[in-house]
Amino acid sequence: MHMILSRGFAGSERTVAQMANTQCRAHQVAVILKRAHRNRHGVSITQWLDPRVRVIEVPNWFPRRAIARAIDEFEPAVIHAHLRRSTKLLAKIRPEAATVVTLHITVNGPHFTDMDGIICIARWQHEVIPPGYRGRVFHISPGYVPHYRLAPQQIEALRDGLGVERDEFLIGGVGRLTHKKGFDVLIEAFRRADLPGAKLVILGEGSERRRLERMSTPDIVLAGFRENVKGYYQAFDLFVCPSRQEPFGFVLLEALDAGVPVIASNAKGPSDVLGKFPGDLFPSGDVDALAALLRKHAAAAGRREKRPQDLSAYALDKIAAQTERAYRELIADTLRRTSPQRLR
Repeated sequence: MHMILSRGFAGSERTVAQMANTQCRAHQVAVILKRAHRNRHGVSITQWLDPRVRVIEVPNWFPRRAIARAIDEFEPAVIHAHLRRSTKLLAKIRPEAATVVTLHITVNGPHFTDMDGIICIARWQHEVIPPGYRGRVFHISPGYVPHYRLAPQQIEALRDGLGVERDEFLIGGVGRLTHKKGFDVLIEAFRRADLPGAKLVILGEGSERRRLERMSTPDIVLAGFRENVKGYYQAFDLFVCPSRQEPFGFVLLEALDAGVPVIASNAKGPSDVLGKFPGDLFPSGDVDALAALLRKHAAAAGRREKRPQDLSAYALDKIAAQTERAYRELIADTLRRTSPQRLR
């Protein structure tokens, strides 16, 4: 059983959906959501869940009793929490099943250490686990499903749909329009770079849309949320992840899969990912440093081919197998603690 009490569909929700969809091939899987799981644009994780995954909705407010009842009815062997609120409620319920939480961000409260296991998705997260934690710690990266290669005419159609001319240098950004994603830094850097024949397109929605619109110029497009966002990376000439905070940087895998050159802030997640793959880092929030890198890449436009990177280490089936091994270890620990005779 997975539990994620968020809204919309971003990196954390994508991870849950992909894992649940893979696990339901061989197991009974349920996902607990709050009733208001759709964002204001109607987007929800349920749009990406396999029909075999059971969806259980609980009240938005005071859902603890409903969650406990769902656990009793479904009788999961392991409950996998995602994000702070789910973890806090699960710690209060104290189910008989094994419990585990994925650090999509960081250890955000004492209830994280009440879980039997903690899954880190980035190396830096191991450093934030309290030294007195007595559960198991696993390192399991998010799984990734490669996108199919688009035909040239399909790429041109995507660019046309964004209002990009054939010879324009297209810089792309993808993510929620929130302060921590740093798109204000990217917009200001693009303006300072003053690149002839270039256009900046940002895909995503969020609370900072109006502020970013006020900063924008005619060659900057806030294109909104796109369900088929993976294909757009192949239409970019350059991808930028300007996040102030980024635990992992799933968008970087999407860009690397597309073979597009990458610039990212030196937030912890991007630094970790680009320690293994090619890309340029700039100090988070440093507009001038980012502007200089934009000029560098624009000057090299047309002189290099897109080269998709080998992301086999993040293959979803491989990550799902690692996750199942972690589950089995936690289930065995729980049985030893609660019913040692069952292991004889």
